[in-house]
Amino acid sequence: MQSDNLPLQPKIKDSLFSHVKTDLPAGLVVFLIALPLCLGISLASGAPLFSGIIAGIVGGIVVGFLSGSKVNVSGPAASVALVIYMAIESLGSFQIVLSAVIIAGVFQIILGFLRAGTIAYFFPSSMIKGILASIGLILIINQIPHAFGYSGKALFGGMEGGFSANIFREIAGIVNYISIGATVITFLSLLIIFAWDQPALKRYTFFKFVPSALIAVLASIGINQLFISYFPELALSGGRLVQLPAAGSLGEFFSFFTFPDFSQITNPQLWTVALSVAFIASLESLLSTEAGDKLDPYKRKSSTNRELKAQGIGNIVSGMIGGLPVTAVIVRTSANVSSGGRTPLSTITHGTVMLICVMAIPHLLNLIPLASLSAVLFVVGYKLTSVSLFRRMWKAGKRQFVPFFVTVVAVMLTDLITGIVIGGAVSVFMILRDNYRTPFFVDREAHYEGEHIELVLAQEVTFLNKASIMLTLDHVAPNSTVRIDGSQSVHIDDDVLEIIEDFKATAAYKNIKMETIGLDRFYAQRQLS
Repeated sequence: MQSDNLPLQPKIKDSLFSHVKTDLPAGLVVFLIALPLCLGISLASGAPLFSGIIAGIVGGIVVGFLSGSKVNVSGPAASVALVIYMAIESLGSFQIVLSAVIIAGVFQIILGFLRAGTIAYFFPSSMIKGILASIGLILIINQIPHAFGYSGKALFGGMEGGFSANIFREIAGIVNYISIGATVITFLSLLIIFAWDQPALKRYTFFKFVPSALIAVLASIGINQLFISYFPELALSGGRLVQLPAAGSLGEFFSFFTFPDFSQITNPQLWTVALSVAFIASLESLLSTEAGDKLDPYKRKSSTNRELKAQGIGNIVSGMIGGLPVTAVIVRTSANVSSGGRTPLSTITHGTVMLICVMAIPHLLNLIPLASLSAVLFVVGYKLTSVSLFRRMWKAGKRQFVPFFVTVVAVMLTDLITGIVIGGAVSVFMILRDNYRTPFFVDREAHYEGEHIELVLAQEVTFLNKASIMLTLDHVAPNSTVRIDGSQSVHIDDDVLEIIEDFKATAAYKNIKMETIGLDRFYAQRQLS
């Protein structure tokens, strides 16, 4: 029964159509943000541009209906783009990669049924930030050719091929292929994005809700049309523009979808790609779900296991019809919430509007210069690996910075999986090192003969702490007083108890007074066992 002294809590409306007035406009805003990102991520993936659109549609409609989250928005993500890029090169075709996307979706569904939804929280945040930072760096480097109008292959493999010793020579070689028109569009697009996102302008509703990426893309279309009319030598055409297939009928539109090739199903490399996609997509989706729950004004809690299943089904559907991998994306989720999205109707709306636009106005989309999408991806990459991120990690101390930096370098020099293994190993090493070095807190009143020392043991004191405890006790000066406090400990290893016993037995020879607190229960447990 409700207490008379407590105010009645408003009932949260969770039905799909309970917030239509805010969800529909929010879905439109998310679409405006997602469209250039879908095209840009397709570009970064080396996949057909239409595949990013498919992933955006599937993430909006399919995952939107199945996800337990009320505010998550799913679609293609930059974090997976470079895995797909290198997979296309190593496996030989995008159709074969699609089969890996489907297998990754199956893995995600299995993880959901195994209730592995909390798996992301067991990875050190420093390692996760290192993975994203390395992806951001590689994303930026790989967009340099398109930014300057060079239509050759990307410069930097990273996810599979590792660091190329000739990368600087390759970058210098682009000078011979620079397009002035593409370069101008790239720099003007970057200028528009940075100017549009200034806090002074964000105070106004128009600048707050109209995304900078969309304005940059629209401006690039206008600039290129200006080049065509007045400066034809600067105009971009052909492979320097978006090239989406334009359908003359509904039947022709559905013929544009690509279907998977399972001919290399026994290839171990294909399964490695599937595991990579499943890992990154699940990690980003779970982190986005956690962030979305925090942003949700109603503070509703989403089932992470259901989210994994929904993302898995989304990847199976996307892979079946030629789409990139789907993940929940933090940027789109936060934009959805800030725009008024309160139920899955907003993310479904964004996917539906994208489907309608790609069917109705593909000719307009094909006017977009790839250089402007490169500018958008430069900004996306920089947000993943900004200077301020490196500065924050450095200020956080060696325990955070070392695993972070090692992960960044390892991913860039080797590949994603190897980089994660190396980064994880360094993270575990740092944890064990800290556990070894700080099993107790030492309070000294002096640093000479006759000092008073208090050792407050940690909750977990293991055999790894033997050496540090032994050295501390061995260096206690004669005529001192030592108090060992184990009252806050949950577990003390037998080896450590033996060290304390040995010290107690020899303390009298140095005229050391010793007192223990809370250790009797551990000695009693030891005798019983």
